[in-house]
Amino acid sequence: MNLEHIDLNLLVYIDVLLRERNVTRAANALGITQPAMSNSLKRLRDTFGDPLLVRTSEGMQPTERAVALQPLIHQILANIEQVVEPANDFDASSAERVFRILTSDYGEATVIPPLLERLREHAPGIVLDILTPSDMSFPEVEQGHVDLVINRFDTMPQAFHQTTLWRDTFSCMFHAGHRLNQHYTLDEYLAANHVWVNKTGMGAGMGLSPKDINRLGWVDECLKQIGHVRHISVFTRHYQSATLMAAQKGLVVTIPTKAAQLQSHNDQLIIRQPPFEVPAFEFKMAWSPLLQHNKAHQWLRKQVTDAAHLTKMSVLDND
Repeated sequence: MNLEHIDLNLLVYIDVLLRERNVTRAANALGITQPAMSNSLKRLRDTFGDPLLVRTSEGMQPTERAVALQPLIHQILANIEQVVEPANDFDASSAERVFRILTSDYGEATVIPPLLERLREHAPGIVLDILTPSDMSFPEVEQGHVDLVINRFDTMPQAFHQTTLWRDTFSCMFHAGHRLNQHYTLDEYLAANHVWVNKTGMGAGMGLSPKDINRLGWVDECLKQIGHVRHISVFTRHYQSATLMAAQKGLVVTIPTKAAQLQSHNDQLIIRQPPFEVPAFEFKMAWSPLLQHNKAHQWLRKQVTDAAHLTKMSVLDND
């Protein structure tokens, strides 16, 4: 193929078209007219020899060829951005902008506070917008609608960049007056009333019941592997709510250790290792390939990494 006859603007157009899946919305996003967008789609179809988007009862849907092209085009545009981006470093001390971070309240309670301390000292004009995992899907993150996702993941698109902030274990929490404080055995643990808490992955979650053993997550999967099931009385998606529930004498909470240690000052709460093996997990930071070479984003990632290091050090001090 002769690249002299290829209009690179078409790559921007197809990127937006595949994101919006609507000619009018794509035109509005690019600031061009709807006829101009329709003409660009025709040129794209001629260039790739494929319809790319086809009309269905559910609206415009990408073809198999378009689905395969989308991550490649993302990467090409990111590389072009790196080439043309000014070489000047990001001046955090004078910058005024909003960074959007997607994380659970486990991340919000552990890594965000030391991050805010760093921002107040080095970048007073920076504002954080903290979103929850149910606010966005992976495709929306890949399109750069948020800057970072900080969470533990069951799965993640291969196109994403990622780094591990720390590894965490699980701990059990219960009131000092709970019978587990006198007889901390697996049988007593199983006989107790439990608070289930978990929010991994992306997008809106679904309701659960104790019968959903195959969807209950890591703790219950570990119990299933040794032939046991715990009695779940409460389902929540908020780690901090779960720690408050642990203060009730009849409930037991099994959550990541760093979340549990936020309540270590409470003399009424007991924190212990689970009476069965639960593997440690990796708490990660991930971001779109479109943001990999952005100077401001590189600066933000370093701040989060440094804040995570401070979190690890404070936990070791508490130990």
